[in-house]
Amino acid sequence: MWKEIEAFFCDKPAKLKLARLMVELGFSVDNKGNIVCGGVEIIDSSIAKAAGIDRRIVRETVKAIQGDSRMRKIFSENKPAGSFLKDIAPTLGYGVLEVRASPEAVGVISRATTYIAEAGVPIRQILAEDPDFNPDPKLIIITERQVPGEVVSKILTIPTVKKISLS
Repeated sequence: MWKEIEAFFCDKPAKLKLARLMVELGFSVDNKGNIVCGGVEIIDSSIAKAAGIDRRIVRETVKAIQGDSRMRKIFSENKPAGSFLKDIAPTLGYGVLEVRASPEAVGVISRATTYIAEAGVPIRQILAEDPDFNPDPKLIIITERQVPGEVVSKILTIPTVKKISLS
């Protein structure tokens, strides 16, 4: 999907910057031409400021999206993923495990979660960052309590895992 969006806005860096922000935050374009997040309208000046672009670019971007059937489909169906617990996990008493692995690796999520489950640690949330958006993508696993050291050691044996951080 991202490659299509990049190609569509390839010669329009400000519009691409806005499109990227919209995808990352789960913003969509409704049938009235408004940028919305979960049904809440985001005013042009607010999103322009967040993207670091002129507010007029927001209208131009929306018009370009609405004028292309594929972009209209992508941006009308984009949704926010919900609350992300990473920053508040310590306050809630949860553990945070960040796993860095080769982005093209297969099976890292299944093996890591299997090791965590075998240790009897409930998983609250998982986020795998998209390598198209993040040059150093992470698998972030929020657990109900800290993951024991032996589980971390097992996860480090997964061939494509490069590094693990705990918080």
